Amino acid sequence: MTSQARRVVLAALAANLAIAATKLAAFLLTGSAAMLTEAIHSFVDTGNQLLLLVGASRARRAPSASHPFGYGMEVYFWSFIVALMIFAAGGAISLWEGIDRLSHPAPIDRPWINFIVLGAAILMEGASFRVAWHEYKAVAGSVGFVTFLRGSKDPNLFAVLLEDAAALIGLVIALVGVSLSTLGWHMADAIASIGIGLLLMAVALFLANETRSLIAGEAASPRVLAKIKAVLDGDATVVSAAEILSLHLGPSEILVAITLDFDDALSGPQIEAAADRLTAEVAKADERITRVFLRPGKAPPEKTAAATSAS
Repeated sequence: MTSQARRVVLAALAANLAIAATKLAAFLLTGSAAMLTEAIHSFVDTGNQLLLLVGASRARRAPSASHPFGYGMEVYFWSFIVALMIFAAGGAISLWEGIDRLSHPAPIDRPWINFIVLGAAILMEGASFRVAWHEYKAVAGSVGFVTFLRGSKDPNLFAVLLEDAAALIGLVIALVGVSLSTLGWHMADAIASIGIGLLLMAVALFLANETRSLIAGEAASPRVLAKIKAVLDGDATVVSAAEILSLHLGPSEILVAITLDFDDALSGPQIEAAADRLTAEVAKADERITRVFLRPGKAPPEKTAAATSAS
Protein backbone atom coordinates (compact mmCIF):
# COMPACT_ATOMS: atom_id res chain seq x y z
CA MET A 1 0.00 0.00 0.00
CA THR A 2 1.37 3.41 -0.95
CA SER A 3 1.61 6.09 1.72
CA GLN A 4 -1.20 8.00 -0.02
CA ALA A 5 -3.52 4.98 -0.03
CA ARG A 6 -2.67 4.25 3.62
CA ARG A 7 -3.59 7.82 4.57
CA VAL A 8 -6.94 7.43 2.79
CA VAL A 9 -7.71 4.15 4.60
CA LEU A 10 -6.73 5.52 8.03
CA ALA A 11 -8.84 8.66 7.51
CA ALA A 12 -11.83 6.50 6.55
CA LEU A 13 -11.25 4.19 9.54
CA ALA A 14 -11.24 7.04 12.05
CA ALA A 15 -14.31 8.69 10.52
CA ASN A 16 -16.35 5.48 10.25
CA LEU A 17 -15.63 4.39 13.82
CA ALA A 18 -16.77 7.75 15.22
CA ILE A 19 -19.82 7.85 12.95
CA ALA A 20 -20.83 4.25 13.77
CA ALA A 21 -20.85 4.86 17.53
CA THR A 22 -22.86 8.07 17.09
CA LYS A 23 -25.45 6.43 14.83
CA LEU A 24 -25.87 3.47 17.17
CA ALA A 25 -26.52 5.81 20.08
CA ALA A 26 -29.10 7.65 17.97
CA PHE A 27 -30.88 4.38 17.12
CA LEU A 28 -31.01 3.34 20.79
CA LEU A 29 -32.57 6.69 21.66
CA THR A 30 -35.03 6.96 18.75
CA GLY A 31 -35.69 3.46 17.39
CA SER A 32 -35.22 4.59 13.78
CA ALA A 33 -34.71 1.72 11.30
CA ALA A 34 -32.78 4.01 8.98
CA MET A 35 -30.42 4.94 11.83
CA LEU A 36 -29.87 1.27 12.71
CA THR A 37 -29.14 0.56 9.06
CA GLU A 38 -26.70 3.46 8.92
CA ALA A 39 -25.01 2.28 12.14
CA ILE A 40 -24.56 -1.20 10.64
CA HIS A 41 -23.23 0.39 7.47
CA SER A 42 -20.62 2.40 9.38
CA PHE A 43 -19.53 -0.53 11.55
CA VAL A 44 -19.12 -2.65 8.40
CA ASP A 45 -17.09 0.13 6.78
CA THR A 46 -14.87 0.29 9.89
CA GLY A 47 -14.24 -3.44 9.67
CA ASN A 48 -13.53 -3.05 5.97
CA GLN A 49 -10.78 -0.50 6.60
CA LEU A 50 -9.18 -2.90 9.07
CA LEU A 51 -9.30 -5.67 6.46
CA LEU A 52 -7.65 -3.40 3.89
CA LEU A 53 -4.87 -2.65 6.39
CA VAL A 54 -4.45 -6.39 7.05
CA GLY A 55 -4.16 -7.01 3.32
CA ALA A 56 -1.60 -4.23 2.93
CA SER A 57 0.46 -5.59 5.82
CA ARG A 58 0.49 -9.13 4.41
CA ALA A 59 1.32 -7.84 0.92
CA ARG A 60 4.51 -6.21 2.23
CA ARG A 61 6.08 -9.55 3.16
CA ALA A 62 9.32 -10.36 1.39
CA PRO A 63 9.33 -12.93 -1.44
CA SER A 64 9.83 -16.52 -0.32
CA ALA A 65 10.53 -19.91 -1.89
CA SER A 66 6.79 -20.61 -2.08
CA HIS A 67 5.99 -17.09 -3.34
CA PRO A 68 9.01 -15.98 -5.39
CA PHE A 69 7.15 -12.95 -6.77
CA GLY A 70 6.06 -11.79 -3.32
CA TYR A 71 2.63 -11.42 -1.75
CA GLY A 72 1.40 -8.25 -3.44
CA MET A 73 -1.77 -9.90 -4.78
CA GLU A 74 -3.01 -10.44 -1.20
CA VAL A 75 -4.28 -6.87 -1.45
CA TYR A 76 -6.72 -8.03 -4.12
CA PHE A 77 -7.92 -11.00 -2.04
CA TRP A 78 -8.67 -8.89 1.03
CA SER A 79 -10.40 -6.28 -1.13
CA PHE A 80 -12.66 -9.04 -2.44
CA ILE A 81 -13.47 -10.01 1.16
CA VAL A 82 -14.36 -6.35 1.77
CA ALA A 83 -16.80 -6.52 -1.14
CA LEU A 84 -18.43 -9.61 0.37
CA MET A 85 -18.66 -7.86 3.74
CA ILE A 86 -20.39 -4.85 2.20
CA PHE A 87 -22.86 -7.13 0.41
CA ALA A 88 -23.68 -9.49 3.29
CA ALA A 89 -23.09 -7.53 6.50
CA GLY A 90 -24.09 -4.17 5.04
CA GLY A 91 -26.49 -4.49 2.14
CA ALA A 92 -28.34 -7.70 2.98
CA ILE A 93 -28.86 -6.89 6.67
CA SER A 94 -30.01 -3.36 5.84
CA LEU A 95 -32.43 -4.71 3.25
CA TRP A 96 -33.81 -7.30 5.71
CA GLU A 97 -34.21 -4.69 8.46
CA GLY A 98 -36.13 -2.38 6.12
CA ILE A 99 -38.45 -5.14 4.87
CA ASP A 100 -39.07 -6.25 8.46
CA ARG A 101 -39.99 -2.71 9.52
CA LEU A 102 -42.40 -2.35 6.60
CA SER A 103 -44.71 -4.88 8.25
CA HIS A 104 -45.03 -2.75 11.40
CA PRO A 105 -44.09 0.89 10.72
CA ALA A 106 -43.88 3.08 13.82
CA PRO A 107 -43.18 6.73 14.53
CA ILE A 108 -39.64 7.76 15.43
CA ASP A 109 -39.03 8.96 18.98
CA ARG A 110 -37.19 12.26 19.34
CA PRO A 111 -36.39 12.64 15.62
CA TRP A 112 -34.32 15.76 16.33
CA ILE A 113 -31.59 13.44 17.64
CA ASN A 114 -31.44 11.73 14.23
CA PHE A 115 -31.17 15.07 12.44
CA ILE A 116 -28.25 16.13 14.61
CA VAL A 117 -26.48 12.78 14.18
CA LEU A 118 -27.06 12.67 10.43
CA GLY A 119 -25.77 16.21 10.04
CA ALA A 120 -22.63 15.42 12.04
CA ALA A 121 -22.16 12.18 10.11
CA ILE A 122 -22.40 13.99 6.78
CA LEU A 123 -19.67 16.39 7.91
CA MET A 124 -17.35 13.59 9.11
CA GLU A 125 -18.01 11.36 6.10
CA GLY A 126 -17.53 14.32 3.82
CA ALA A 127 -14.12 15.01 5.37
CA SER A 128 -13.09 11.38 4.80
CA PHE A 129 -14.37 11.47 1.21
CA ARG A 130 -12.46 14.69 0.60
CA VAL A 131 -9.18 13.00 1.59
CA ALA A 132 -9.91 10.08 -0.75
CA TRP A 133 -11.01 12.45 -3.54
CA HIS A 134 -7.80 14.50 -3.33
CA GLU A 135 -5.72 11.31 -3.57
CA TYR A 136 -7.81 10.18 -6.54
CA LYS A 137 -7.19 13.50 -8.32
CA ALA A 138 -3.47 13.31 -7.52
CA VAL A 139 -3.24 9.81 -9.01
CA ALA A 140 -5.76 10.06 -11.87
CA GLY A 141 -5.30 13.65 -13.00
CA SER A 142 -7.86 14.34 -15.71
CA VAL A 143 -9.12 10.75 -15.90
CA GLY A 144 -12.86 10.54 -15.22
CA PHE A 145 -14.17 9.05 -11.97
CA VAL A 146 -15.83 5.94 -13.45
CA THR A 147 -12.92 5.37 -15.85
CA PHE A 148 -10.51 5.57 -12.91
CA LEU A 149 -12.54 3.09 -10.86
CA ARG A 150 -12.56 0.59 -13.70
CA GLY A 151 -8.89 1.05 -14.58
CA SER A 152 -7.26 1.47 -11.17
CA LYS A 153 -5.02 -1.33 -9.92
CA ASP A 154 -5.15 -0.16 -6.28
CA PRO A 155 -8.34 -1.38 -4.57
CA ASN A 156 -7.28 0.31 -1.32
CA LEU A 157 -8.03 3.65 -2.94
CA PHE A 158 -11.06 2.86 -5.07
CA ALA A 159 -12.71 0.76 -2.34
CA VAL A 160 -12.55 3.69 0.08
CA LEU A 161 -13.77 6.08 -2.63
CA LEU A 162 -16.76 3.84 -3.31
CA GLU A 163 -17.50 3.30 0.38
CA ASP A 164 -17.34 6.99 1.21
CA ALA A 165 -19.47 7.94 -1.79
CA ALA A 166 -22.04 5.28 -0.87
CA ALA A 167 -21.98 6.45 2.75
CA LEU A 168 -22.76 10.04 1.77
CA ILE A 169 -25.59 8.96 -0.52
CA GLY A 170 -26.88 6.62 2.21
CA LEU A 171 -26.89 9.47 4.73
CA VAL A 172 -28.98 11.59 2.37
CA ILE A 173 -31.42 8.69 1.92
CA ALA A 174 -31.63 8.24 5.70
CA LEU A 175 -32.19 11.99 6.15
CA VAL A 176 -35.08 11.94 3.66
CA GLY A 177 -36.55 8.85 5.32
CA VAL A 178 -36.40 10.32 8.81
CA SER A 179 -37.83 13.63 7.57
CA LEU A 180 -40.82 11.98 5.85
CA SER A 181 -41.42 9.74 8.86
CA THR A 182 -41.43 12.80 11.12
CA LEU A 183 -44.03 14.39 8.85
CA GLY A 184 -46.32 11.40 9.33
CA TRP A 185 -45.40 8.87 6.62
CA HIS A 186 -43.92 6.29 8.99
CA MET A 187 -43.17 3.76 6.23
CA ALA A 188 -40.56 6.16 4.84
CA ASP A 189 -38.07 5.15 7.53
CA ALA A 190 -38.28 1.49 6.48
CA ILE A 191 -38.17 2.37 2.76
CA ALA A 192 -35.01 4.40 3.40
CA SER A 193 -33.44 1.34 5.03
CA ILE A 194 -34.30 -0.74 1.96
CA GLY A 195 -32.84 1.93 -0.33
CA ILE A 196 -29.59 2.00 1.64
CA GLY A 197 -29.40 -1.79 1.51
CA LEU A 198 -29.84 -1.85 -2.27
CA LEU A 199 -27.22 0.90 -2.64
CA LEU A 200 -24.67 -1.07 -0.62
CA MET A 201 -25.37 -4.25 -2.55
CA ALA A 202 -24.81 -2.43 -5.86
CA VAL A 203 -21.49 -1.00 -4.61
CA ALA A 204 -20.46 -4.44 -3.35
CA LEU A 205 -21.17 -6.08 -6.70
CA PHE A 206 -19.16 -3.44 -8.57
CA LEU A 207 -16.23 -3.74 -6.15
CA ALA A 208 -16.35 -7.55 -6.26
CA ASN A 209 -16.25 -7.56 -10.06
CA GLU A 210 -13.29 -5.17 -10.20
CA THR A 211 -11.26 -7.10 -7.61
CA ARG A 212 -12.18 -10.41 -9.27
CA SER A 213 -10.59 -9.12 -12.46
CA LEU A 214 -7.44 -8.10 -10.56
CA ILE A 215 -7.21 -11.49 -8.84
CA ALA A 216 -7.54 -13.20 -12.23
CA GLY A 217 -4.49 -11.24 -13.42
CA GLU A 218 -4.75 -7.87 -15.15
CA ALA A 219 -2.21 -6.42 -17.54
CA ALA A 220 -0.56 -3.06 -17.03
CA SER A 221 -2.47 -0.04 -18.32
CA PRO A 222 -2.19 0.95 -22.01
CA ARG A 223 -0.21 4.03 -20.93
CA VAL A 224 2.46 1.87 -19.27
CA LEU A 225 2.58 -0.55 -22.20
CA ALA A 226 2.99 2.39 -24.60
CA LYS A 227 6.02 3.59 -22.62
CA ILE A 228 7.58 0.13 -22.79
CA LYS A 229 6.95 -0.11 -26.53
CA ALA A 230 8.49 3.33 -27.06
CA VAL A 231 11.68 2.18 -25.32
CA LEU A 232 11.89 -0.93 -27.49
CA ASP A 233 10.99 0.80 -30.77
CA GLY A 234 13.63 3.42 -30.15
CA ASP A 235 16.49 0.94 -29.87
CA ALA A 236 18.59 0.34 -33.00
CA THR A 237 19.30 -3.32 -32.11
CA VAL A 238 15.61 -4.27 -32.12
CA VAL A 239 13.82 -5.18 -35.35
CA SER A 240 10.46 -5.56 -33.62
CA ALA A 241 8.88 -6.31 -30.26
CA ALA A 242 7.39 -9.71 -31.06
CA GLU A 243 5.45 -9.92 -27.79
CA ILE A 244 4.97 -7.76 -24.70
CA LEU A 245 3.17 -9.40 -21.79
CA SER A 246 2.51 -7.78 -18.42
CA LEU A 247 0.89 -8.71 -15.13
CA HIS A 248 0.10 -6.74 -11.98
CA LEU A 249 1.55 -8.62 -8.99
CA GLY A 250 0.02 -5.96 -6.76
CA PRO A 251 -0.96 -2.28 -6.94
CA SER A 252 2.70 -1.19 -7.06
CA GLU A 253 4.33 -4.16 -8.77
CA ILE A 254 4.29 -5.03 -12.47
CA LEU A 255 5.93 -8.02 -14.12
CA VAL A 256 6.88 -7.60 -17.79
CA ALA A 257 7.84 -10.44 -20.15
CA ILE A 258 9.13 -9.45 -23.61
CA THR A 259 10.09 -11.39 -26.73
CA LEU A 260 12.33 -9.32 -29.01
CA ASP A 261 13.35 -9.89 -32.61
CA PHE A 262 16.94 -8.60 -32.61
CA ASP A 263 18.93 -7.60 -35.68
CA ASP A 264 20.32 -10.81 -37.20
CA ALA A 265 23.68 -9.13 -37.74
CA LEU A 266 24.30 -8.95 -33.99
CA SER A 267 26.67 -11.41 -32.37
CA GLY A 268 25.80 -13.39 -29.25
CA PRO A 269 27.66 -11.02 -26.89
CA GLN A 270 26.07 -8.01 -28.59
CA ILE A 271 22.59 -9.50 -28.07
CA GLU A 272 23.39 -10.14 -24.41
CA ALA A 273 24.58 -6.57 -23.93
CA ALA A 274 21.50 -5.19 -25.70
CA ALA A 275 19.22 -7.40 -23.58
CA ASP A 276 20.83 -6.17 -20.35
CA ARG A 277 20.53 -2.54 -21.44
CA LEU A 278 16.91 -2.86 -22.53
CA THR A 279 15.96 -4.68 -19.33
CA ALA A 280 17.22 -1.71 -17.32
CA GLU A 281 15.55 0.84 -19.61
CA VAL A 282 12.19 -0.94 -19.52
CA ALA A 283 12.32 -1.02 -15.71
CA LYS A 284 12.77 2.77 -15.76
CA ALA A 285 9.68 3.27 -17.92
CA ASP A 286 7.45 3.07 -14.83
CA GLU A 287 8.41 2.93 -11.15
CA ARG A 288 5.99 0.03 -10.59
CA ILE A 289 7.86 -2.27 -13.00
CA THR A 290 9.79 -4.50 -10.60
CA ARG A 291 10.56 -7.54 -12.76
CA VAL A 292 11.51 -7.71 -16.43
CA PHE A 293 12.01 -10.97 -18.32
CA LEU A 294 13.42 -10.54 -21.83
CA ARG A 295 14.28 -13.16 -24.42
CA PRO A 296 15.32 -13.00 -28.07
CA GLY A 297 12.99 -14.66 -30.54
CA LYS A 298 10.40 -14.27 -33.27
CA ALA A 299 6.70 -13.78 -32.74
CA PRO A 300 4.95 -16.89 -31.34
CA PRO A 301 3.29 -19.08 -34.01
CA GLU A 302 -0.24 -18.08 -32.98
CA LYS A 303 0.66 -14.39 -33.26
CA THR A 304 2.16 -14.90 -36.72
CA ALA A 305 -0.89 -16.84 -37.89
CA ALA A 306 -3.23 -14.14 -36.58
CA ALA A 307 -1.26 -11.41 -38.34
CA THR A 308 -1.26 -13.38 -41.62
CA SER A 309 -5.02 -14.01 -41.50
CA ALA A 310 -5.69 -10.34 -40.68
CA SER A 311 -3.72 -9.17 -43.71
